[in-house]
Amino acid sequence: MNRRKFLSKSALFSAGSLMAGKLSTAGAGIYYGNQYQTADRLYELFRNPSPEYHPFVRWWWNGNKVEPDELKRELRLLKDAGIGGVEINPIQFPERFEGDDLGKQSLRWLSDEWIEMLRLTFQEAKLLGMTCDLIVGSGWPFGAEYLDGEERAQIAVIAVKKLTGPLDYEISQFEIFREADPAVSSPFPGRVPELLSIKLVPDPLMSMDEVKDLSDQINNQTIRIQVPEGRFAVYALVRISGFMQVINGAPGATGPVLNHYNETAVRGYLNRMSGTIEKQTGPLSDYLRALFTDSMELEGSNWSSGILEEFRRRRGYDIFPFLPFVLFKTGGMGNVTDFNYGVKYSGEFEAVIRRMRYDFEVTKAEILEENFIKPYVEWCRSLNVKSRAQAYGRGFFPLESSFHYDIPESESWTMNWLRHRIGEEMPEDDYRRGRAYTMINKYVSSAANLTGKRLVSCEEMTDTYKVFNTSLEDLKVGGDQSIITGVTHSVFHGFNYSPPDAPFPGWIRYGAYYSENNTWWPYFRLYNEYKARLSALLQHADMYTDIAILPPLDDMWSIIGSQMEPFPSLTHVDYFTLFWEAANKNGNGCDYVSQRVIADSEIINGFLIYGPKKYHTLFMVQVDSLSPPAAEKLLKFIESGGRIFCIETIPSGSPGWKDHERRDHEVRKLIERMKTHSDRFIMIRKPEKDFLGWYKGLQKEYGIEPYVIIENPSPYVMQTRYRTDDDKELVYIVHSHIHDSHQTRIAFSGELTRQRYCSIWDPETGNRYRLEPDRDGGIDLDLGPAQSILFVFDRERGGAEWKPKPAGNGKIRLITEGWSAEFRHCRDNSVRTLPMNVLCDLKDIPEYTHFAGTVIYRNRIRARQSGISYINLGKVFGISELKVNGEDCGTIWYGRRIWDIGALLRQGDNDIEIKVVTSMGNYMKSLTDNLIAQYWTNEKNKIQPIQSMGLVGPVTIY
Repeated sequence: MNRRKFLSKSALFSAGSLMAGKLSTAGAGIYYGNQYQTADRLYELFRNPSPEYHPFVRWWWNGNKVEPDELKRELRLLKDAGIGGVEINPIQFPERFEGDDLGKQSLRWLSDEWIEMLRLTFQEAKLLGMTCDLIVGSGWPFGAEYLDGEERAQIAVIAVKKLTGPLDYEISQFEIFREADPAVSSPFPGRVPELLSIKLVPDPLMSMDEVKDLSDQINNQTIRIQVPEGRFAVYALVRISGFMQVINGAPGATGPVLNHYNETAVRGYLNRMSGTIEKQTGPLSDYLRALFTDSMELEGSNWSSGILEEFRRRRGYDIFPFLPFVLFKTGGMGNVTDFNYGVKYSGEFEAVIRRMRYDFEVTKAEILEENFIKPYVEWCRSLNVKSRAQAYGRGFFPLESSFHYDIPESESWTMNWLRHRIGEEMPEDDYRRGRAYTMINKYVSSAANLTGKRLVSCEEMTDTYKVFNTSLEDLKVGGDQSIITGVTHSVFHGFNYSPPDAPFPGWIRYGAYYSENNTWWPYFRLYNEYKARLSALLQHADMYTDIAILPPLDDMWSIIGSQMEPFPSLTHVDYFTLFWEAANKNGNGCDYVSQRVIADSEIINGFLIYGPKKYHTLFMVQVDSLSPPAAEKLLKFIESGGRIFCIETIPSGSPGWKDHERRDHEVRKLIERMKTHSDRFIMIRKPEKDFLGWYKGLQKEYGIEPYVIIENPSPYVMQTRYRTDDDKELVYIVHSHIHDSHQTRIAFSGELTRQRYCSIWDPETGNRYRLEPDRDGGIDLDLGPAQSILFVFDRERGGAEWKPKPAGNGKIRLITEGWSAEFRHCRDNSVRTLPMNVLCDLKDIPEYTHFAGTVIYRNRIRARQSGISYINLGKVFGISELKVNGEDCGTIWYGRRIWDIGALLRQGDNDIEIKVVTSMGNYMKSLTDNLIAQYWTNEKNKIQPIQSMGLVGPVTIY
């Protein structure tokens, strides 16, 4: 398509879309200050969001050392900070605080005393208008000390001993079990191993005919083997019952993890929990919004009694003889520890095993869906509360598992072991770095879109590394990125139950130090109000997506097995997440789909339709295999007018073992028919680099029309589009670089602008402004660091014009000299003053490198003539407030620090006072006698670099 024609066609306000005389405004107009208001309920909700839209916190009841007065105090503290609800989360007392627990008693989970604290919390939250969710069990994955036998999580693993014959070899069951025992993160001391089979295998292995079964010896304490000449290996298949313990379980809810494959055990556990609580509290529905399960980090759990029979029933053959070769050697989180463990396979045998591995993964996921997810959702409904869950881990369908829950949840991280720099990097060679969102977010939001759910939750800004150095600006950058992935509500990770008399810095399990002791706590409400306004709006709208992406999940399960989401140790196609990012950054909206979704879709007039969603284009990212039902549906899609792009490969077969030759033939025939539609079944190559530029080229070459044209795409500029019930269109654009600015020109499609006006809605203040385009209908954006803009297309015309504060002009004046700085420490209340002729980073002043608190910078500027309107502080590390001649100008807590001060200046001398609130990390690093401060800033993989602080400038007026 001719780009100039498309720009003209899709300009923000085309001639056909802006006819002031023909558009009417609904409702009577009222002026509030400088803002024009109408009877717009959605806007009123945006201005004043009710508490349920405010962020929640994960509230760690550390060690269940909770007491009534402190529970009430902390709820009020959170309420005052703009938090709308709590996820009650009992958890193990932090090990580093042993001895500093103030002698507080630990209450046992589900004890009468613990439930009484729960009841009191419910009642207090209700009085405060706050929402309560409750985690199932404690820690993750949940379990309990009372679980026994088949109720405990089980795993089938392999042990291999390589041998060279001829040899008479003996090995004890103890040696086999020691070799097989997986190095999981939290092994249960009472785990029980059982030998299921033992085989002698040649190396290399060509076929099962070469395998010698020695299972007649499985009851022997010592296995005796005559090894022929050559290279061989002994393969043992071992089941371990109760192999893992709850991670960080609170008293009463630690012990072995529940067997999530066992429906009877699942229902028994859930009913025991709710029944015990409700005896004392009455119906949970009187107090709870939702019951919650954390991510299912099952550490590779893959077994339950009857699983072999279930496999045979579903897949049509017996996998047991092949299972030792299907499984990999695994360790922590179920990750493969050695892909070369065991013997080598011939190419033909490897192909067989890959098909069977896929069948085993699918069977496990189906059983988890039927025996855990569905009973859990039914249990919540029987209690008349919502089900909220992170429906991922290892062994779950990453897309479809979220279909079932009322509130699907994803997660984002501010910092982890990667030590990646959110807001400072966004590379293509590692899809994780620089992204607060995890790879699972897009699966979860796609599942919500496909099932018509508007409330998409997020365990937001999980922090196990940065902690005391995490700023409100960091939280905003990460939170904005979460919204781009489809999140509409945040649960911050997290708030620690910690009495005021706990030794500084308080009891800390994890988190970004959401604490009243944090320097930025008095300003925390500003961020929560910002988040609440966005949530209120987006939860009354549907995310717009019209392009589907099929990831190569089925092939991955065949080749390397299911992976640990949201942090897979490796991926089959490591660039597939870069594709949706490139589409997003070039103005399109995408969802992930699966082969199950495709097979169950309808095809109407060139659209692939599932639930409320319809897609005109599908991108298959290096997909090698398709199921026949999915392939058949895709042929109909193409014949109906839809379009498919195959990136790197065209499917040539089907996954799975049974009848694979017939199914492969069916798929190849269907693919050949698709190829006859060469304009709608298109093979493309991925780029070596620059996915943004590559995708922009695809848009131009194939006429893939964006709803917002971003002329100068950036890795840090992302967008999302929503549509409300009252026909508003929303486009939210974020710039997530924390230091740099970015300039680009944008233009919106006629679909958005036709018969609508454009406004800017400000989530910080609740105000809205009308936007006037320039002559050709475009908008020039100068996006500052961490800036976001919410565009709303509506039938109403706003009042005051949007006038963004300029970053400077040709008549700037530097304020370089005459500064003084007053330092007010956050802990000892000391006050010191320092003449500071030239502004600089506080970390470079040895005396203040480890400062934490408030710095008040003062100076006097002379206004010789009128015309000065703005002050720009330049670079500020911290939260900033400004006073001019004693008049408060407000607070800016992220991005550019620019104020309109024209009305406050007078001829002659003017006093300016700039208050900067610093982070705490440098100070905590200096507390060498504080074990907690040192753990989070100065030990092992948590060593923190010295952080920049204060007003660096340059300060300018213009």
